Amino acid sequence: MPMRLDYLRHADALPLQALTAISAHLHHSTLDQELLALIQLRASQLNGCAYCIDMHSKDLQALGAEPARIHLLPAWREAGVYSPAEQAVLAWTEAVTLISHEQDLQARFKSLAEHFNETEITRLTFAIIAINSWNRLSVAFGRQPDGYQPGDLEPFMQQALKRFTSPA
Repeated sequence: MPMRLDYLRHADALPLQALTAISAHLHHSTLDQELLALIQLRASQLNGCAYCIDMHSKDLQALGAEPARIHLLPAWREAGVYSPAEQAVLAWTEAVTLISHEQDLQARFKSLAEHFNETEITRLTFAIIAINSWNRLSVAFGRQPDGYQPGDLEPFMQQALKRFTSPA
C-alpha cells in the first residue's frame, strides 16, 4: 500500500515535537524498557500498524528479549512467558487501546495496582496513549516499514525533550 501522506514532513513542528517529547520522556524514565516495548508492540498489533509493529519488534530484539516473548505476544494470556506484572500491563494496554470495548476497567486497574505504584501506572498509561497516537498517525497516512533500526529516533527524541525541558 502506498503512503498517503508523509506526516513527518508536513506536520506542524509543535504537535509532532510534543508527541515525540512524551515518547522520549517515557523512554528515558524509570520504566523498564522491555516492558515499554511490549506495550508499544501490543498496542500496535491491536491497531494494525505495520510500521510500529516492525519498529517495536526490532526494539525488543535489540533489548535482548527472548524470541518467544516477541512472537507469542498476540496470545500472551496462554503463552506462559510473561510475568504476572507483565500480564497486568498487557491487559491494561488492551483495555486502554480498545477503551470503547472495555467493560471492566476497574478489575484491570486493580490487577495493575497489585504490581505498580500510582506514578508507574500513570507512566504506563501515558505510554499506551502515546503509542496509540503514533499508531493512528501511521495507519491513517499509510506509513510503511522502511528499514527502521533501534536507536534511529534518538536524535529526534533528544531534540524534542530539549525543546520542552529547556527554560524559555
